[in-house]
Amino acid sequence: MTESASRMPSEQQLALIEQQLGRKPRGLVGIAWQTGAGVPAVLQMRSLVDNQPFPTLYWLSSKDLYQAIAEIETGGEVKRIEQEIETDAGLREQHLEDQQRYVKLRWEYMAGEDRQRIEELGFTDLYNSYGIGGIRHWDKVRCLHMQYAYHLGTLDQGGTAVGRLLDQRFQLNELEIRI
Repeated sequence: MTESASRMPSEQQLALIEQQLGRKPRGLVGIAWQTGAGVPAVLQMRSLVDNQPFPTLYWLSSKDLYQAIAEIETGGEVKRIEQEIETDAGLREQHLEDQQRYVKLRWEYMAGEDRQRIEELGFTDLYNSYGIGGIRHWDKVRCLHMQYAYHLGTLDQGGTAVGRLLDQRFQLNELEIRI
């Protein structure tokens, strides 16, 4: 089993995460990405919470990033990226590779007891076929928040094709994150 790169939050970071989410986090494994100042922005989550599949391995917790991405989504970027994935063979290949890597990472980072319980509950096929943010159709995008959380959570592995597009087009990587 591969060790997750996430870090356990300090008490101060946990209080900030609760402020970001407006509640105590359920299924928190650790912080997958934080700013240089230590502000948590992406959380790594358990794959099974209360015997139910959790939809994403990486959860965007930063309100600043959430708002910026919400504005990008409102502007129709999801549809534009999906059209590019459909017409650009290189982007499509990268995006499908990102989906495969996501499934692999989810299994690698999964706690042993969650893996066993997933098998007992009959969810194994679901975890093998659902990609980023729980999407079944891997050539689609669904949610830029989940896409970008995955990008930041895997920057040490090069991030993701969609995340790199968002950084290039909207300079999200330069956004000042305070909360």
